[in-house]
Amino acid sequence: MNAELRDDPRDEQGLLEAFARYERALMGNDLAALDDLFATGEATLRADGVAALVGSDHIAQFRAGRGGAPARWLRRVHVRWITDHDAYVVAETDRVGGQGLQTQWWRQADGAWRVHAAHVSGGPVSAPEPVQDRATWRVLGGPAVSGAAGPLTGVRVAVKDLIAVQGQRVGGGVPTWLEQAPVETANAPALQRLLDAGAEVAGIAHTDELAFSLMGVNEHHGTPVNVAAPGRVPGGSTSGPAAAVAMGAADVGLGTDTAGSLRVPGSYCGLYAWRPTHGVVPVDGVLPLAQHFDTVGLVARDAGVLRRAGLELLGAQPSGARPHAFLRSELLMSLATPETARAVDASLLALSVATGVPVRDVDIDLDPATWTAAFRTVQAAQAWANHGEFLTANPDAVSASVAARFRNGSELSPEEVATAREVIAVTRQRLEELLAQGWLCLPSTSTPAPPVDAGPDGFEAARTGTLQLTTLASQAGVPALGLPWGRVGPLPVGLCLLAPQGSDADLLDLLARIAPA
Repeated sequence: MNAELRDDPRDEQGLLEAFARYERALMGNDLAALDDLFATGEATLRADGVAALVGSDHIAQFRAGRGGAPARWLRRVHVRWITDHDAYVVAETDRVGGQGLQTQWWRQADGAWRVHAAHVSGGPVSAPEPVQDRATWRVLGGPAVSGAAGPLTGVRVAVKDLIAVQGQRVGGGVPTWLEQAPVETANAPALQRLLDAGAEVAGIAHTDELAFSLMGVNEHHGTPVNVAAPGRVPGGSTSGPAAAVAMGAADVGLGTDTAGSLRVPGSYCGLYAWRPTHGVVPVDGVLPLAQHFDTVGLVARDAGVLRRAGLELLGAQPSGARPHAFLRSELLMSLATPETARAVDASLLALSVATGVPVRDVDIDLDPATWTAAFRTVQAAQAWANHGEFLTANPDAVSASVAARFRNGSELSPEEVATAREVIAVTRQRLEELLAQGWLCLPSTSTPAPPVDAGPDGFEAARTGTLQLTTLASQAGVPALGLPWGRVGPLPVGLCLLAPQGSDADLLDLLARIAPA
């Protein structure tokens, strides 16, 4: 996967192809293929939590008698070389109701890779207990709105408190705003699409103040509990919906993403997250932050639910198109901490093996600091244009850190904004050229979720590092899909895929191939 290994004498591609054949044979219970992929003889080992099987004949007899292995889905794959012709492959998997781990010793001989020893283990995963805390919900279960029977029947939606719900006010995470807001006379079109497909509203969940944050910390309402990373922030600004979904109190979070407000909580809370192509999902009835970048999308624990809900929002079906390659940039990986980059690389390798799509290294001839500064300039200018009048009239309505971001927008000259837009146009063009070659893969965030007590400096460092990654999709207006597969110790981090504009349905359809229905 790494550029520096392209001329390495080790046959990594052949090893991964053999490993992929093994996974396909295991899921298809192809006994002949499995026998062929294991070395023959009395020295071959296969062990699990019950016993060790010694010898290829004993292993073959075990396979023939068990009637197939339980379904599993690759989440992280790690390769460690022993010699040029020997490697350990460690695969972490999700299974129905649990997780699994397998370690294999592969050896190359006579041009073929075969397993000489394998160990399999696994265990159940307990469902999180819902926590009905006030930091997560503004209105819990209140609005009696639901749709007729459809593909989303029974799906509970946590609605971000920027999105209009009929009979309710939009609070925007700011009590003063809520006091002055009118009662909504209709649902936002994006919410109505989900309701028309059979979904129901679980409640209205809190957001960061006027959506101008990425951490999920709200001075007025507190910090929602992140059950995936206890003691750490949930990410924002779709903080309440993400926390509700992670704890099992809702199935889908309907939120917004301007600079990563779905992808960041998806990464921090271990959720699938989708930011659509700019403009394909209506933003009517949604409190704006920066219209040049605002989108309405989803987070979910279950990949199948995200796929179904996303297709309903799009009103479109997949074309069946697949990327030529998954593109990996050393520059983008370096924007994350080393341990986060390693976790994302392991997830990317699992994705490549599961789909058969190769990973290709690419160069990005752009400066992250430049593209991030340009984004923040235009975002701040539009945010002030939208909310400057309210903040001037209500100077104590938001916390000091959020107020400072809005003030930055008030101090920008038209020339500064115009220059930033020119930089964004160049970034967009370069990214579009790159995405013509494949789907770009990068970390969803630069770190796992920071501790709740990280303080302003810790939060700003995490925000600054992550914006270098998240704002690429925002500037180019392309769809992004966050896969919650990475782990730094026990802490989740996301692998994010960027695809060409308008390919949302095909991006979502990838979930049908790599995750349980």
